[in-house]
Amino acid sequence: MRILIICTHNAARSVMLEGYLKQLKPIWKIYSAGTQPSDKVNPLAVKVMAEDSINISAHKPAHVSNFLNQSFDYVITVCDEANNECPTFSGDIKNILYIPFQDPSKISGNEEKKLEIFRKIRDQIKEFAYSFIKKSSSRTFNI
Repeated sequence: MRILIICTHNAARSVMLEGYLKQLKPIWKIYSAGTQPSDKVNPLAVKVMAEDSINISAHKPAHVSNFLNQSFDYVITVCDEANNECPTFSGDIKNILYIPFQDPSKISGNEEKKLEIFRKIRDQIKEFAYSFIKKSSSRTFNI
C-alpha cells in the first residue's frame, strides 16, 4: 500500500498522520508533503508525538510536486487549504480522501494552551489512523 498525506506546510498534521500510519503498518509506503512546505516540523508537533512514543523530529517537509507523477493507493488531504490547492496527479491514484483537521499551529496563547490543542488534534489524527487501518484492511472504507 502506498499513501501520500498532504497538508499546507507538511509540518504538523500530515507528519503526525504519517507517523501513526508508519507505526501501525511499517510495511506500507507512507509519505507526506505540503503545498507550501515549511523549513522544519513544528516543535510542538514533535513534542506531542514524542509523548505517544513516535519520533517525527527527523522529518524534512517536502513539496507535493515531488510526488505528482507517482501512483498511490490513497492520497489523503488533511486540511482545507491544501485540499483547495491540491494539484493534479499524473500517476495512478486509486482513492482520494479529504479529512480536514484543525490547524494547531494557528492557535494563539501560551505554550500550555498550544500544547493542549496540539494534543487534541494528535488524538483526532490517531483515532483516524486506527480507523483507516481497520477499514482499509477490510476494503470497506467510507467516511
